[in-house]
Amino acid sequence: MSVSVVYWSGTGNTQAMAEAVAEGIRDGGADAVLMEVGNADAAALAEEKAFALGCPSMGAEQLEESEMEPFVEALEPLVSGKTILLFGSYGWGDGEWMRDWADRMKNAGAVLIREEGIITNEAPDDEALEECRAAGKELAGC
Repeated sequence: MSVSVVYWSGTGNTQAMAEAVAEGIRDGGADAVLMEVGNADAAALAEEKAFALGCPSMGAEQLEESEMEPFVEALEPLVSGKTILLFGSYGWGDGEWMRDWADRMKNAGAVLIREEGIITNEAPDDEALEECRAAGKELAGC
């Protein structure tokens, strides 16, 4: 089984989280496909039973607008019944962007393995990376 981890990262913080999720997926016995959102196809991703999406908070606590937001919009009608992990880093605010994103995916019928995603302020610390690995392992078992 293969589990995709699709992400957008500006500073490398969300990429580090994506790599930890992929590591957890491999530890869980599945193949991890790590890719930047610009290389991802929403319809192909929707063929998978479970996957992870990562994006940092941008602007006024929102998803990155040029690549990630259009991708999520294309994916939204296809996520019903899918098991998804959401993750990302932020530099300010309180994580509102992730709560909004999680609500969006749940309203579209997705099952989230972390109810409000995994978020970290700035660079992920060891605890955040371990949580990403554990969530990846959980995704591998879906």
